[in-house]
Amino acid sequence: MDADGYIYKPPSFRDGTYRTSPKDIPLLSRIFPSLIFYPKTILIVFRAAFKAKYSRYDYADWCKSSHGILNALEGVGIRVEITGTNHIREVDGPCVFVANHMSTLETFVLPVIVVPFKETTFAVKESLVRYPVFKHIMISRDPIVLTRTKPREDLVTLLREGTAKLKSGKSIIIFPQTTRRNYFDPKGFNSIGIKLARRAGVPVIPIALKTDAWGCGRIIKDFGKVDPSKKVCFAFGEPIRIKDRGKEEHKRIMEFITAKLQEWKQ
Repeated sequence: MDADGYIYKPPSFRDGTYRTSPKDIPLLSRIFPSLIFYPKTILIVFRAAFKAKYSRYDYADWCKSSHGILNALEGVGIRVEITGTNHIREVDGPCVFVANHMSTLETFVLPVIVVPFKETTFAVKESLVRYPVFKHIMISRDPIVLTRTKPREDLVTLLREGTAKLKSGKSIIIFPQTTRRNYFDPKGFNSIGIKLARRAGVPVIPIALKTDAWGCGRIIKDFGKVDPSKKVCFAFGEPIRIKDRGKEEHKRIMEFITAKLQEWKQ
């Protein structure tokens, strides 16, 4: 048992797929999922932030923290389905992951999915490296920090820092939407990830995700209702090589995300 209070066993992606195993959910977790989930998550974050603050937080620790939060979600009855991780293995070297952005959940859970395959960091909005406690974790991962209010400045920063990180072998996760939404609007999904992949000469792996089981709060956006009736889904698409200006590839990514979200509604 590790310092976060659970036995760490990385998720098994058999045939590129992971699904929550059937389990008995305690009565209190079924009745009060948010009340049970958040204290566990906050404890994991505080322990991780303490290690990160003193430069003792590495990729293995990041995976353990991420897996702890995945366990906490499943512990209150949330079912998780992850498909297509075999496509990550198909890429020899770093890549750019491009995903829609729905909730806080993906920021916490994606590391345990992606990092076992590739050293990775995020392109994040500036507020995340100023957020109390959590900032220590985020800064330790050497992210690309964007304003989200100055598109031209952000593009220059992403192309400069992102290309350098990709050349060094580190993959990058990008959410092209400027804010989290529980629906997908192609008009607000920019091509910043495509531009980076084209500049660095690396493929893009699209990620479609449905994570509204972790809702957005009215007062504090990151602490919304946890709803086990909603299934959490991640789908990784086939690697896409960028040709010409990348317009067709950007269209393919949006079509992939749209199709998956429509599939998960059924």
